[in-house]
Amino acid sequence: MQTVAVIDYGMGNLHSVAKALEHVGAGRVLVTSDEQVIREADRVVFPGVGAIRDCMAEIRRLGFDKLVHEVSVDRPFLGICVGMQALMERSEENGGVDCIGLFPGQVRYFSKDLKENGERLKVPHMGWNEVEHVVAHPLWHNIPADGRFYFVHSFYVEAAQPRQVVGRGHYGKDFAAALADGSRFAVQFHPEKSHTHGLQLLQNFAAWDGRW
Repeated sequence: MQTVAVIDYGMGNLHSVAKALEHVGAGRVLVTSDEQVIREADRVVFPGVGAIRDCMAEIRRLGFDKLVHEVSVDRPFLGICVGMQALMERSEENGGVDCIGLFPGQVRYFSKDLKENGERLKVPHMGWNEVEHVVAHPLWHNIPADGRFYFVHSFYVEAAQPRQVVGRGHYGKDFAAALADGSRFAVQFHPEKSHTHGLQLLQNFAAWDGRW
C-alpha cells in the first residue's frame, strides 16, 4: 500500500485533509513532522492556513524549506492554500516575507478597493468559485472546466511563469488557482472542502504517477 505524508509544521487543517485523502482511498495517510517518514512517502501533501510569516518561521525552523525542495522532485507533491503561497518566492503579507521559492512569482494582496462591475468585493475571497482549466493536466481528470471549488484567502499568487498556471480563478481580477511543474501541483482552493470536485482532485492525485 502506498503512503501519503501530510506535512505537519503546526499550521494547517491537517486532519480534514488527511480524512479526505483516506475517503478517496489514497492509501496509508500519515500526518507527520518526521523528516524520515516524509522522505520515504510515495506522495507528499503540503497544506497550510494562517499568516505566512508564522508559517515560514516554522517551516524554516524545522528545515522543511529544504525538505520540500527535495521531496517534490521525484514523487507527486501537492501544495494547498497557504501551502501553495509558501511555495512562491515572496509574499507581500506582513510587510514582505521570503518564501520557499519552488515556483517563481509573488503573493499579492487583493486590495481593499477590489471591485467587479463597479461593486466593491469583500476581502477575504471566501466561498465557491469556478476554476478555469488553462492547461490539460492529469489532476483535472473527470473535473469540468468550470468546476467550482471552495476558497478562503486574502492574498493571491501572481506567477512569473505563465506556462506553470494550469488553473485560473477570477475575483475582481484573474489569479492563479493552480500551478504545476513536473511532479509538483499546488492549488489556492481547499480540495478537502470542495465536495465532489475536490475529492475527485484528491483521488486523481492518489492515482497520479507524477508525470506531466
